Amino acid sequence: MRLRHWSLLLVPTCAAWLGCAGGEPGSASDFGDGQSPVSSDRPSGDGTDGAGTDEPRSDISEPGDSDDVVLVTRTTRFHTAVGVAERQEDLSANPPEIYVPSGNTFSVVSGSASPEGWRFSGIPSGAYYLRTGNSFVVTSARAVDIGSNRLGRPDTVFSDWYGSPAQVNLVNLAPWVPYGGVTQPGSSLQVASAQVDLYGGVNVFDEVLEGQTHLLSNNAEMWVSSGYALPVFEADRGDRLYVSQHGQMDAGTLPDGTPLAYSALVRSVEMGAFDFVPDGITPMPLTGVMRPVPMTEFPIEWRLPDFTRYVHAVHPLATANYPSFFVMPAAHGLSDGWVGYSGEALSLMFPRGTSFNFTRRLSYGNPFPSSWEMVGGAQYSFRVQAEVPGGSGLWAYLSGSMYTYERLESLVAGPILPRVSPPRELTIDGLPASDSREVGSASPVIAWLPPSVGSPAAYRIAIYRFREDFRTSVLHGSVTVPGSLTQVRLPPGTLAPGGIYYLRVSAVEAPYYEMERFPFSTMDRLPQARADTLSSFFTTP
Repeated sequence: MRLRHWSLLLVPTCAAWLGCAGGEPGSASDFGDGQSPVSSDRPSGDGTDGAGTDEPRSDISEPGDSDDVVLVTRTTRFHTAVGVAERQEDLSANPPEIYVPSGNTFSVVSGSASPEGWRFSGIPSGAYYLRTGNSFVVTSARAVDIGSNRLGRPDTVFSDWYGSPAQVNLVNLAPWVPYGGVTQPGSSLQVASAQVDLYGGVNVFDEVLEGQTHLLSNNAEMWVSSGYALPVFEADRGDRLYVSQHGQMDAGTLPDGTPLAYSALVRSVEMGAFDFVPDGITPMPLTGVMRPVPMTEFPIEWRLPDFTRYVHAVHPLATANYPSFFVMPAAHGLSDGWVGYSGEALSLMFPRGTSFNFTRRLSYGNPFPSSWEMVGGAQYSFRVQAEVPGGSGLWAYLSGSMYTYERLESLVAGPILPRVSPPRELTIDGLPASDSREVGSASPVIAWLPPSVGSPAAYRIAIYRFREDFRTSVLHGSVTVPGSLTQVRLPPGTLAPGGIYYLRVSAVEAPYYEMERFPFSTMDRLPQARADTLSSFFTTP
């Protein structure tokens, strides 16, 4: 019997709406389809500089007196229980580029290595496009750090494997409940580490009986969802692993009387330090005596109709998909932001299209150190069923969402409402983006109006390309612009000839996000909210 696991970040996690899971910052992997972390970032030091989410960062040097110089650095910050370690990364293998706009065209400027970082000369004052990977950031800053935050030791060695066979020997489980669908999630297992960057789930392929309180199986697998491969565990470095059981909890009934349940962490064990080198063959040991964990109860009032009322602002043909609510541990606390992803302590998913005022008291368990804090996340996803252009007869779903992430106690202090609504009146070269058509321009102008609710700190234009070989859309690239802008011209080469695309334009309300100077590391700051609007499919000649 397969143990099912629902995760907010069907990826994850590095930040959702800028995407850098599993690669360098700027590589367009959109873990924003489910969620995304947010937080406050500071340099390493005595633990006081920038310790709150409202402190601007100052740990980047301006390039000097020349106004036409731009300096780009990439600093990776590794967050552990004992502090933050920084590492300056070499940019020569994948150097950034600057695109300077001039009317309808762009000049591409290649920089060069310098002792301070990657240095560009001859950049006029004003906004330019900084490209890293397949993402662009529109900024006017003279010094930009494109680094990111990570969990775990900076000397962690990562394997080439994203899953591993598992040998499961767990006793004293809470009585097992089989999976019964979205509203009856049953029992499941998750794993996370406080020493290395690892979060994942566990599948057991043997039959697990209802009420069973032990698991002994060699027919199991552990898979990772942290966005990185499995790390090597080293006992002499103190590498340990939490194994947690999530149990089914009562959440009352839906308006039609259907029982509603959610999944909450109820038992856990932190295994002792151990050695393990993932190789795809040797099973990872998941062993121990599961112990009940302290439970915390809180009230929630989620006004779902205030989200579903924006369904046609997402797209004229959109329908409401799944609403979901999560409580997630923030490893090592939130003073540096919501760094990485360590799983869920609670997950609640409603049936597709649910729209009523949900009021309830919910509970979750917490086996983690007192320094870890809890993040609350409320998300409503939407989708559009669209015919794929070209006469193939294929249909596909275009997806968007509205979400908000905050410290849990702040999120549930009052009714949960949208902090920001979708951008309005999306156009491509002046024509409604909801009309499916061929776009002839090599550098089309994407424009929109500000949302009716919220004050965006940034907008992100995510470009999805439909892959007929995979029969799905994949993130092709992105452009992020300051919240003061409501249009952007796509640089040449962003859209390939003969392609099928759609756009997801997101309004991002994140008051402590320093997009122009720290476009990736400060996206971890809380609070953060996002609301999407979608184009229809369009083609390029």
